[in-house]
Amino acid sequence: MAKPANTSIYSFSARALNGESIGFERYRGRPLLIVNTASECGFTPQYAGLQQLHRQYAARGLEVLGFPCNQFGKQEPGDAQQIGSFCERNFGVTFQMFEKIDVNGSAAHPLYKYLTQVAPGLLGFARIKWNFTKFLVDRDGNVVKRYGPRTKPEAIVDDIERLL
Repeated sequence: MAKPANTSIYSFSARALNGESIGFERYRGRPLLIVNTASECGFTPQYAGLQQLHRQYAARGLEVLGFPCNQFGKQEPGDAQQIGSFCERNFGVTFQMFEKIDVNGSAAHPLYKYLTQVAPGLLGFARIKWNFTKFLVDRDGNVVKRYGPRTKPEAIVDDIERLL
């Protein structure tokens, strides 16, 4: 997929749920699975599958990165502490979760502006359709595939294996 000029996945940063700024340079050389999440969505049980991918593949390099978003049906109303507690309590989430962001529109996080530009969805539409849209990034920082919300984490295993 074509990259915007002078831009790399490693040029972005985001705030973790604890407020720490995390530069994506730290993920250089590691495959990434980037997902916009929500706590009150019909797809919320996918947290369990994402945590399973993290458990299964973290030692081999995979980083699962969760980005809570409240743009779809207001299904992520909580603050950072509430989101973190929910994810840990209900799904045992230990992969990296970030502060709530927008993924569409003028206030979209720069990472998501980049992701949707280099990996448009069905029929070429850049816009994120719903919660739990996933982007798989290879060890060189290239977005290799975008998955819709209905694609369960376990369905991505073969693609992840190819990157490890």
